[in-house]
Amino acid sequence: MSAPAITVRARVRNFSGETWSAEEGYAAGYQVFDPDSGTLVVDGARVPLEAPLASGASAELDLEISLPPEAGRYRVFVSSLQEHVAWHYERGARFLALDAEVEDGRARIVRARETTLGHLRRENLARAAGRSFEYPLRTLWRNRALIRSMVRRDILGRYRGSFGGAFWTVLNPLILMVTYFFVFGVVLRTRTAADPSLAGFALYFLCGMLPWLAFSEAVGRAPFIVLEYRTFVKRLVFPLEILPVNLTFSALATECVAVGIFAAGVLAARGALPGAVFWLPALVVPQVLFTMGLCWFLAALGVYVRDLGQINGFLLTLWFFLTPICYPAESLGQLPPQALDVLSANPLFILVRGYRRIFLESAPPDFGPLWKLWLLSAALFLLGHAWFYKLKKNFADVM
Repeated sequence: MSAPAITVRARVRNFSGETWSAEEGYAAGYQVFDPDSGTLVVDGARVPLEAPLASGASAELDLEISLPPEAGRYRVFVSSLQEHVAWHYERGARFLALDAEVEDGRARIVRARETTLGHLRRENLARAAGRSFEYPLRTLWRNRALIRSMVRRDILGRYRGSFGGAFWTVLNPLILMVTYFFVFGVVLRTRTAADPSLAGFALYFLCGMLPWLAFSEAVGRAPFIVLEYRTFVKRLVFPLEILPVNLTFSALATECVAVGIFAAGVLAARGALPGAVFWLPALVVPQVLFTMGLCWFLAALGVYVRDLGQINGFLLTLWFFLTPICYPAESLGQLPPQALDVLSANPLFILVRGYRRIFLESAPPDFGPLWKLWLLSAALFLLGHAWFYKLKKNFADVM
């Protein structure tokens, strides 16, 4: 069975300052690429110039282009070249780009245009940027039922067989918060300037813990999550990119319980919930995007760097103490201005400050830091997914 082929007539133009001749290796040729990966599939036959071609002159040549017999789409570059020296399209010369399709053993041209390699690269970059916006959202929407099922299974299965059962979802963060409060509030007698009472510090501290609980739980587990589901990597066709998503929403469920408990405490202490509580989604959305993007990044990297889990634990502890959760934010004013600028750019600092403004000051979050947080979170969300999507192709080989 003969390979599918197409015949094209191309005009070759001498753009150099010297005469081209077949004896010096000047010819026209074609290369066939896989349009998705950019892999060279066929390095086609050359058609030498029939006569010397002077500078600025052009000549027409007929080329028969053989395509692979496998059905699919292919991209063909038709260009002049100097054998054993270079393809002229690689040096910026214009060439003929063909989008071809093979089906039922027959080839047809879908699109033909004259272009440059730089122009194609810019097109591919723009297309990749568009996909980077589309793919993460498509991942969440297409797998929403699976994500919901796995999050529920993760929450219930984490403590299956224990006497407390799912109640540990509430008890674990509660014990952690009580421990930190005892150390900083009772033993070290840390207080805030706005409310120097012990109850005031309790509300201040617990409010700062709310975003940290969800963030640290998801990010702390992220480096191990793909290894935990290694059987899905090797044996099943499974959307691995939802694993970090499951971590994020599972941790968010824990935070929702903690927010409910804290809201009840505020109601008991102050007699009413602040009206600014309706601003909470403006903080939760970028918090979820930021956490999910970082989890995608760590989950993919954790497959290749097995020590990442231990390093990550240390970095999370450092991050916690660099964020004014268990001490007053006013104490940061004692630091040099340069250090204060760095710490104030901490996304968790913005979140913690926003939660406190909503629950304790009955005011909306500061818009200046908030829009920067949204921008950073959206960028990390897109880049984290692209990073995971790029590296997951080799997970099975590494594991």
